Amino acid sequence: MEPKGILLETGTNELEIVEFHVANNHFGINVIKVKEIIQPIPVTFIPHAHPHVEGIIQLRGEVLPVVDMIKVLGIPNATYGAQQKYIVAEFNKQKVVFHVDNVTQIHRISWEDIERPSDMYQGGTSQVIGVIKQNDNMILMLDFEKIMVNINPNSGINVDSVRKLGKRNRSEKRIVIAEDSPLLRKLLNDTFNEAGYVNLEFFENGKDAYHYLETIANSGFDITETIQLIVTDIEMPQMDGHHLTKKIKTNSDLQKLPVIIFSSLITDDLRFKGEEVGADAQISKPEIAELIIKVDELIL
Repeated sequence: MEPKGILLETGTNELEIVEFHVANNHFGINVIKVKEIIQPIPVTFIPHAHPHVEGIIQLRGEVLPVVDMIKVLGIPNATYGAQQKYIVAEFNKQKVVFHVDNVTQIHRISWEDIERPSDMYQGGTSQVIGVIKQNDNMILMLDFEKIMVNINPNSGINVDSVRKLGKRNRSEKRIVIAEDSPLLRKLLNDTFNEAGYVNLEFFENGKDAYHYLETIANSGFDITETIQLIVTDIEMPQMDGHHLTKKIKTNSDLQKLPVIIFSSLITDDLRFKGEEVGADAQISKPEIAELIIKVDELIL
């Protein structure tokens, strides 16, 4: 099975998710991240690997790690059933295989229908970034980037890469950042501060960020005197980064603002989606030094 459901239109605030099951629990992954879905094949054991890594497989000449989703999710006394599948995914410039119980169907939904997890049940270590209600079931959207960073911390954002850029002067330029992950908001804050950018406004989704920009624009001020640049993720509940960028670039009061899309979904095959909505630049996570260099080019 190869998902072919990449939306033809960009900026509609819709996405398609592949629903999969692990121990009778329903989860979702963005179709854009999925390369293919295959039957399990023999795994080569790797000594002293991370506990969540079953081993490696060879798929058409590529050696890929296999991640055990039962262990990732901490489901006790669970085993894989007869319909188990491998989801071959690509994001953050890496390929990985997720071992799941079953893959059922593809849903097309709006980001507005994805609820942000409550702090009460999310917890500091939760891998859930959104909740989708489907009839009597709930589908949990997982933070696959966080899952991979937990396995390999070197795959995440590295502040040291910004320090290598050299001594930085403090800048009063104000930057609006839309990013739903609390962990990444903290890392982006630390990284931008290290780079000299200390005047930051963070929002958990594109909807809140756009409302903030609209409020400033409607107050009669030239938006570029207050805000100098927008950085946005793509995957966010309520309003995704492509839709946010499209709304900014089609609003006569906001369209002068430079927008950088900073996402794990920036690939050669998908770069056109950001271009269609008018993004000034697109940087793949976790290339934070490249992001800072591009920010410098656009507003200094």
